[in-house]
Amino acid sequence: MAAPIPTRSVPDGPGAAPVPPELATLLRDHLEAVADEVEEEVRRQVPEYARPGDGTYRTHLRAGVVQALTLFVDHIADPLGQGAAITATYYELGRGAALEGRGLEALQSALRVGGLHAWRLMGRTAEDLGLDSGVVAALGELAFRTVHEVAEAAAAGYAEARPHSAEEVERRRKRLLDLLLGEGPVSPEAVQDLAHGARWSVPRQVAVVALAATPDQREADRPLAAAGALVDMDSRPPRMLVPDPDGSGRFGGRAFTLALRGRPAAIGPTVPVTEAARSLRCATRALGLMGRGILPRQGVVRCADHLSTLLLYGDEAMLGHLRARALAPLDTVSEGQRSRLAQTLLAWLLGGGNVPEVAARLHIHPQTVRYRLRQLEKLFGDALHDPEARLDLILALRAESLGDQDAAAAP
Repeated sequence: MAAPIPTRSVPDGPGAAPVPPELATLLRDHLEAVADEVEEEVRRQVPEYARPGDGTYRTHLRAGVVQALTLFVDHIADPLGQGAAITATYYELGRGAALEGRGLEALQSALRVGGLHAWRLMGRTAEDLGLDSGVVAALGELAFRTVHEVAEAAAAGYAEARPHSAEEVERRRKRLLDLLLGEGPVSPEAVQDLAHGARWSVPRQVAVVALAATPDQREADRPLAAAGALVDMDSRPPRMLVPDPDGSGRFGGRAFTLALRGRPAAIGPTVPVTEAARSLRCATRALGLMGRGILPRQGVVRCADHLSTLLLYGDEAMLGHLRARALAPLDTVSEGQRSRLAQTLLAWLLGGGNVPEVAARLHIHPQTVRYRLRQLEKLFGDALHDPEARLDLILALRAESLGDQDAAAAP
């Protein structure tokens, strides 16, 4: 049998039944066990707190349960105490809900479910201690008073922060975008935690869009951000991360192009969300090549359609060495002749040596093609028939033709 509780009583407000202060010590011994059961009950009944692996929600729930139970027990030990530090915790929980763009309903539901379950467990403990019905009833009143206090504190924090919640969500989205597009490794857990606070559903795949600078940087911001893109118009170049770009949603095909309102842009390859920085690097390179005229200057350029060009220009110094070595025989002819021979050689290599096809592609007579090929045989010799040398020639000649576009586009 439990040791008897001394009968010295402490009033809990006008006309309240006596509650032995010493009961606080005994209940405090059961606090962690009660907190475990209350947390489990809240997670079972309130869906927002039941998400597996959600570290932020779980931490807040555990802290809130322990703080509320502590306040209840402290009211028994010191009925006149204010519990300011504990109600401040709930003030911050309410404030955090507003700043994360969540409603107060989930927190209020958790308080109702948790308060009722905690009272059942605490009341059972009080009955096991042999306390009379008047004391048990007084404990019930005290439990409801505790729930009321923390609920009011949460509501006050929510009301204070709500006007600032939109700005906070925007800041959190910026932090999330910085994480995804940074140079360091990205863990799925960190993405999930930040995305939750930013009110952003984490997609399976993403692509990053690099945008050409315009006088009105935010021209394309609103419709795309509203559709779920993470947008940073202050970066150089402006960039946005779009979810599931290959799906049939708002970021596919013509709809995306229309949303940009004619603004030139490069869309990086589609990658897993934790590899978004790789898509950004490719899109940024493509945007630079668009500015030089190597890729189309206007419209939306999709990196997936220009992978060979992007590969060629991935290391321009190495590309310069390849061009200089592979095309050295052309240095012995005039500039005009070099251009004609280079065009003919590239068309011949790509056409598998088919003279009529080369003639049709270049809009010249087949006899002209044969004449040029004889010149190329003298310049390159056996290299024209060596597989590895032919591959180098194709890459170098392709770069040469793109370089001519670059030079023609220069002011």
